[in-house]
Amino acid sequence: MNSKVSFRRETTAALNKLLCNIGADGCQSSGALGGVVIASPSTQDPNYLYSWTRDSGLVIKSLVDRFINEYDSGLQSIIQQYIGASAQLQGLSSRSGSLSDGSGLGEPKFNINLTPFTGDWGRPQRDGPALRAIAMITYANWLIDNGYSSTAKDIIWPIVKNDVNYVAQYWNQTGFDLWEEVNGSSFFTVASQHRALVQGNTLAQKMGDSGAAYTSVAPHVLCFLQQFWIPSQGYINANINQNNGRAGRDANTLLGSIHTFDPSLGCDAATFQPCSDKSLSNHKSTVDSFRFYNLNKGIPAGQAVAVGRYSEDVYYNGNPWYLSTLSAAEQLYDAIYVWKAQGSVTVTSISQPFFNDLVPGISAGTYASNSATYKSILNAAASYADGFVSIVAKYTPSGGALAEQFSKDDGHPLSARDLTWSYASLLTAAARRAGNVLPSWADKQATSIPPACSATSVIGTYKTATATSFPPNQTPKTGVPTHTTTTQPSKTSSTGCATASVVAVTFQERVVTQYGQTIKIVGNNDLIGNWDPNKAIALDAKDYTSDNPVWKVTITFPAGTDIQYKYINFNADGSYNWEHDPNHSYTVPKTCASSATESDSWQY
Repeated sequence: MNSKVSFRRETTAALNKLLCNIGADGCQSSGALGGVVIASPSTQDPNYLYSWTRDSGLVIKSLVDRFINEYDSGLQSIIQQYIGASAQLQGLSSRSGSLSDGSGLGEPKFNINLTPFTGDWGRPQRDGPALRAIAMITYANWLIDNGYSSTAKDIIWPIVKNDVNYVAQYWNQTGFDLWEEVNGSSFFTVASQHRALVQGNTLAQKMGDSGAAYTSVAPHVLCFLQQFWIPSQGYINANINQNNGRAGRDANTLLGSIHTFDPSLGCDAATFQPCSDKSLSNHKSTVDSFRFYNLNKGIPAGQAVAVGRYSEDVYYNGNPWYLSTLSAAEQLYDAIYVWKAQGSVTVTSISQPFFNDLVPGISAGTYASNSATYKSILNAAASYADGFVSIVAKYTPSGGALAEQFSKDDGHPLSARDLTWSYASLLTAAARRAGNVLPSWADKQATSIPPACSATSVIGTYKTATATSFPPNQTPKTGVPTHTTTTQPSKTSSTGCATASVVAVTFQERVVTQYGQTIKIVGNNDLIGNWDPNKAIALDAKDYTSDNPVWKVTITFPAGTDIQYKYINFNADGSYNWEHDPNHSYTVPKTCASSATESDSWQY
């Protein structure tokens, strides 16, 4: 692994920061009820202080994965609170509908106090129920395996059944994609729906219930998924049944592949497993479509670059996303795991362009583990994957804070700060690199495709789940491990350290200045001048360069302090200019860390 990439420190920070964004105890989720996952503590430009069904499902799934790999009573408590909150959300009526016919389950986001969001939005979004079901099914299976079938049946199954019934009924209707921009059919959504139906059937059987509706629909969902592949171009079209003018190369497809990864399926192309020839060809096409970023110019094919959502993106002028870049790494880690497990790598005419970037001149064929070519492929793929993580590390502030995006020109963080999904993406990429994978979700029919696709669906029944209190002591049947951890979102970390009472916050402001000018910070706190320019705190330019025009200052605050602030540019004669609105907002973390970093850019 590249020496610049150190997962231990980054994943510890990512987990702590992720937990700060969950529930009533999260150090950055004030106002959220128990089990509620906030997308980001950002309240201005943009306001992400909501709970998205999609993001929450993916985030909790990352915690369930971690919990299954290593028992942690703190994570278990959070998972159980999320399940209880999910039951409450399912029963809410919204602009998408209600639970009576299931339509309300397609509502994409809610207020963090578990009330409906009533503003205009791209709705419905049909990936949320599938992802929520997958997260809860994974935990239910752990309960069953450890002797708590009654808990899974009484508490989790009624909630899961609503979501999987929704998938079986509404999968063949269009909705908004995971970026909430395109109303059509999305690869990520359909792939997630197929997995949810397969897992739903398996859990139904364990619960003594019928999964016939799911088994009748799932093959047709998989059949429909094949329509996203463009054989003449060698990539997966992210969205079909719409006309948005885009080419369709989109990180949506990388995410779809890694979130339906199952090592037992090998390199199956029908389910677009990460090492399948179609997914590898798509990886190359998608990653290469972002090489036009200034940040990526001059980097040749086969070497990692910063990855955005799609090349035509205009949100914040279109930039790389941390989670998109990490998804490109995770797909390769998944592939490497399977290649090692099966002891060979197969190169087809479809995947040959991908492999040619790693091993120039490679021919189609199967290369066994005792061959030099096999070893060259694995070494090159590992280096390629680590390169994506190195890029994320390079453009992550020293405190480990992951925003939503980073600039395509100079790499500074952009958009929503402390994006919970960004942290979850780092955790899952780190786990896959370490070889941590979970039990199979697929059954014997998971790759079954009928001769002809049908838009068949099954109208479901929906009931409010009322049992949401988990019994105590739902511990592993082998007993609690001696060296187990107890993770708490704000009181202790996974290392058991005490919460810091004060935090030294380093503010980093990117702004081009002239000789004699000084950047200062002022805000709504005595420590930063109470909005009085004469009491503003000066930043230091000792690290300022033309390539990296950064001013810095470190100020110590009580943990948990909410801050509003701005920067002022003072001239040598004492005159000054404020940056434009809005105010910057920041909540000092309440974790075991005694230092933090907040990175900003001058608002023109």
